[in-house]
Amino acid sequence: MASHPLPQTVSSRARRWMIDHDHAAILARGLNRALGRIWQWQERARQRHMLRGLDDHQLKDIGRSRAEAEQEARRPFWR
Repeated sequence: MASHPLPQTVSSRARRWMIDHDHAAILARGLNRALGRIWQWQERARQRHMLRGLDDHQLKDIGRSRAEAEQEARRPFWR
């Protein structure tokens, strides 16, 4: 976190609000990043589950073999 010196003319109440606001913004960015990662993991797991359910004809349509599909479906959701 980059700390910026506050001008001396800012009241202590305003200073506290600015510091709290800065902390809240950092927390919000971290939470947003975490939620985005969870969504990505859920989506990846969903897609791999669907891939596992495709028949050989459908796999051929997307240019994948059964072995490739199974290999991808076995990967953990975080990779």
